[in-house]
Amino acid sequence: MTHTNESLVGGFADAVFNAQTVFRAVMGAMARPGTIGSALPQVAPPSPLGAAAGAILLTLCDHDTPVWLSTALSKSALPGWISFHTGAPLTSEKAEAKFAFVDAGTIVPSLAQFALGSQEYPDRSTTLIVEVQSLIGGPVLQLSGPGIRDTSAIAPKGLAETFLRQWMDNRALFPRGVDLVLASGREFLALPRTTQISQMEA
Repeated sequence: MTHTNESLVGGFADAVFNAQTVFRAVMGAMARPGTIGSALPQVAPPSPLGAAAGAILLTLCDHDTPVWLSTALSKSALPGWISFHTGAPLTSEKAEAKFAFVDAGTIVPSLAQFALGSQEYPDRSTTLIVEVQSLIGGPVLQLSGPGIRDTSAIAPKGLAETFLRQWMDNRALFPRGVDLVLASGREFLALPRTTQISQMEA
């Protein structure tokens, strides 16, 4: 299939209903950090983007939300798919992006390079959707903060060793800072900037 053909297929079957379903799932995940959710509507974004990331993209991105893509994604059929299905403009400037997508296996850029919002408008920041090998089976991380009773644990596989340091620096900026969604296949979990993450002690 050519890039042009890939751009035209694989979207929501029912754009309004499917987007509402995914939006509720994303908001629920943000309210309960670390809880694994599923993007229920069937979508098939161009490789290498996965289904959950694709469903989130179709739901949250529109002509008013500049999107930044990692190198592999920008060289795929995804830019055309985004343009056809959402009308969202692409940007090469991380600090201009409302949403950023990083494919699995790619090192996540420094979070500080993205839009961090301001003290007056902390919502004017980037939300990163980062794909990982799996949401289970990796090093165990402990979560605490709003939306979490006591503590909870996640074990994503494929995050860089520098992730915890990046996240600590990001939290130190609160109320500024980025929010993060980890996705793998049809599943995802959210890590809003309010979430504290630490290495689980053996």
